[in-house]
Amino acid sequence: MTWPDGLPIGDGWVTTEDTTEVIFPYDGSVVARAPLGTPAHAASALEEALTAAPAMAALPSHARRAALMAAHDALAAHREEFERLLVMETGKPLVDCRVEVARTLLTLATSAEEVARLHGETVPLDLLPSGEGLVGFWTRRPIGVVVGITGFNYPLLLAAHKIAPAVAAGCPVIVKPAPATPLATLRLVHLLREGGLPPAGVQLVTGDVEVGRTLVEDRRIGAVSFTGSAAAGHAIARAAAPVKTLLELGSNAALVVAADADLEAAADAVVRGGYYASGQACIAVQRVLVEEPVREEFLALLAARVKDVAVGDPRLPETRVAPLIDPAATDRVLEWIAASGAEVVAGGLREGRAIAPTVLSGVPDGTAAWDEEIFGPVVCVRSVPGLDAAFEAVNRSRYGLHASVFTRSLATAFTAIDRIEAGGVVVNEVPGFRADNMPYGGVKDSGTGREGPRFAIEELTVTRMAIIRP
Repeated sequence: MTWPDGLPIGDGWVTTEDTTEVIFPYDGSVVARAPLGTPAHAASALEEALTAAPAMAALPSHARRAALMAAHDALAAHREEFERLLVMETGKPLVDCRVEVARTLLTLATSAEEVARLHGETVPLDLLPSGEGLVGFWTRRPIGVVVGITGFNYPLLLAAHKIAPAVAAGCPVIVKPAPATPLATLRLVHLLREGGLPPAGVQLVTGDVEVGRTLVEDRRIGAVSFTGSAAAGHAIARAAAPVKTLLELGSNAALVVAADADLEAAADAVVRGGYYASGQACIAVQRVLVEEPVREEFLALLAARVKDVAVGDPRLPETRVAPLIDPAATDRVLEWIAASGAEVVAGGLREGRAIAPTVLSGVPDGTAAWDEEIFGPVVCVRSVPGLDAAFEAVNRSRYGLHASVFTRSLATAFTAIDRIEAGGVVVNEVPGFRADNMPYGGVKDSGTGREGPRFAIEELTVTRMAIIRP
C-alpha cells in the first residue's frame, strides 16, 4: 500500500518543513519520520473544512455510505499491513493490534449502516388550539465542522470513532492524532479520501498543543470530540466553550468479586482485562474489590495466573505485555507502585524495557495507584467486608467509565447495575468489554457524551424543526 507524503489538507497533501520521529517502544528504534504540522496548517485545514461543509451536508446518503464502505473494504484488503504498523508505532502486542483493526472495520461498517437510519419524525402540533391546521416534523442536520483529537493507545480505532460518524452525519472532520502515533491514522485518512468524499471532507493535522488549540478555539466549528486524559479533556472543554465537546476520558476501572462468584472465572477476567494492551486502556481492570471471605483464595488464583502472562516482543503472537509507549510512562508507573505502600503480590519490577505484570494488595485511598488512572500493567486488589462497601468504594472514585461485578446472584447483578456510578456496568465479564456499536462513555471525570456510531451521529447532528401551515 502506498500513500502520499505530507498532511491531507484541502484537496491535496501539503508538505511540511519539519518532521518528527515515530519510535518503536520495544527497542527505541525509529519506525519512520512523520510530517509535523503547525498552527498555520491547522488554520488552513479549518478554512478548507468550513468551505467544504455545505458540500458535505448536501452529500446524498448513498454517497456517504459508499465512501465509508470503500474505506472499510480497502482497510480489510490491507489489514495485515495496518496490524504490523500499529505494533511498530504503539508498541502494543500483536494480538491487541489485530483486535484494533477488526474493531475499526466494524466501526466503519456500522457507521455506513447508520446512514440509512438518520431521519426525523412528525410532531402533533395541535395539542394546543393554536396549533390546529399546522403540520410539524423534525429532521437531523449536520452540526458543522468536527474536530477529532485522539489518544496514542488505540490510534486507528479512536480516529475511526471520530471520523466515521462525522462522515455519516454529513460533517467535514479534521482529526489530530497523538504526536507519538500518527502513522496508521494518516493511512486511514488516505483511504477515506479515496472514497469519493468532497475535497477537505476529511483532513488530518499533526502537531503539538498549539495546533490543537488552534483547532478547538475557533468558534466556527460545530463540535470537538476528544479521547485522552481527564486533565487534557478539561482543558479542551474550557478552550472550546461554548462549542459542543464530547469527551471520552480516563478511568480506573473497578471489578467487584462477590463471595458467591466463580472465583476462577473472576481471576481469569482480571488477567485478561488487566494486562491487555500492556494495561494502556482506559477500561483495563485497575481496582479489584473482593469480599473478605474469599480474598485469600482469589489472590492465590490470581497470582498463579499472572505468572503465565507472556512479556516481551510485541511482534510475537504470544506476547501479552510489552513496553509502555515511552520511558517516561514506565518511570511514572514504577514510581506509583513504589509510593503505594502496598504488598507486591506479583511483578512490580522492570522486565527488560517493560513492567512485569503486577498485582498489588491493600492499596489505600489517597495513593495515585488507587485514585488515578495508572495506564500500565498493574492491578490493585483490596478486600471489603461486603458488597455495600464494595459499591461505595467503586463510587468514591472521581472516575466512572466502566465497572464490572462477578456474582452468581441475579439480585446482586441488578443492584450493581442500579448503584454503580459508571457509563457501563458489566456482569461476569471484564469492564474492558466494548462492542463498538453500543453507547460508550462515562460520568464524572470520565467524560461527557457517547461514542458508538448511532450515538455519536446523534451527538454530531442537531434537530431542525419544520412548522408548516398549508
